[in-house]
Amino acid sequence: MSGALSGLRILDFSTLLPGPMATQFLAEAGAEVIKIERPGSGDEMRSYQPRWGEDSANFNVLNRGKKSIALDLKSEEDRAKLMPLIESADIIVEQFRPGVMARLGLSYDDIRALRPDIIYCSISGYGQSGPRAQRAGHDLNYQGDAGLLSLSYGPQQSPVVPAALIADIAGGAYPALVNILMALRQRDQTGAGAYIDIAMAETIFPFLYSAMAVGQVSGRYPGNGDSQTTGASPRYRLYPTSDGRILAAAPLEQKFWERFCATIALDPALRDDARDPEATGDAVAAIIASRPATEWEPVFDEADCCCSIVQTVEEAMRSDHYRARGLFDNALVNADGARITALPLPIAPAFRAAPNDVLPAPALGAHTDALTGGYKS
Repeated sequence: MSGALSGLRILDFSTLLPGPMATQFLAEAGAEVIKIERPGSGDEMRSYQPRWGEDSANFNVLNRGKKSIALDLKSEEDRAKLMPLIESADIIVEQFRPGVMARLGLSYDDIRALRPDIIYCSISGYGQSGPRAQRAGHDLNYQGDAGLLSLSYGPQQSPVVPAALIADIAGGAYPALVNILMALRQRDQTGAGAYIDIAMAETIFPFLYSAMAVGQVSGRYPGNGDSQTTGASPRYRLYPTSDGRILAAAPLEQKFWERFCATIALDPALRDDARDPEATGDAVAAIIASRPATEWEPVFDEADCCCSIVQTVEEAMRSDHYRARGLFDNALVNADGARITALPLPIAPAFRAAPNDVLPAPALGAHTDALTGGYKS
């Protein structure tokens, strides 16, 4: 199998998470992804802990099957070595602060002069323009700036940090990928390239669809934990069991709620949760806390009312369901021959280049000579 994106060449100037994850999708679908890295240190994620072989485990899972060349972009000679690759590239992904690529002579306009149909994607925190364009930030800042953190951060005295890097992945990698694919479709139709400006802080707003709609129509915007799906309803909460595990209870619809109430034998006087949601929630919590997860799990499996015991990552990776679906069939290998499960990206098998193949992440600069060796000054 060659993969849906076989024949495409991507030059990836990005580091850490958003850009590398976006280009990992492209690589898994058969595109040739070439990482452009700093000599000596490379992508910052190479140095993270724990190490797995020469580089970090995180770096390995985000760069499976890619190539790496090490060039000093501040060096005119090294930048010149890029020119043949740029002329043959289909897509460029970069993740510097706005203006950096222009100072290096590698802006969209610079590249378009060499490759008129180039698709050029810039990923940044706040976009290429606007008052905050040059502002430093990380995922937590972007979630906070967009208002997402205000909806569910827990107790005021001990606010909870989100478990997922939503801005980096859902606000950076995924929008970049979607827009790159749309640009490819447009190029197929018109022959024209495209410039794509991905701002992680603003691409979070689709997650706020309900808060925005409710706030604008009612005049009251949701706050911390006061919405149906952020803890205000006993029908959508996390309830501790007696053995320290957590029940994820989401019986939102009336039919599931009635089945849930019957399953746990909730007092009929409390089943109308609209009358006193907190009283109902407290009663549910007391019931769930009276038994261990090992007892509740088969009960809720049988009840089929949108309730399940929260799994650890290790338990989820051992799940018979995910295994049966082939989610963890792909593997990574390092220079020592050790293997781990590859990142399970949601790409349909028909579009993958090499399902079930065992592939490595590239060593820093491993392909420099092969890909730039033909350069003549």
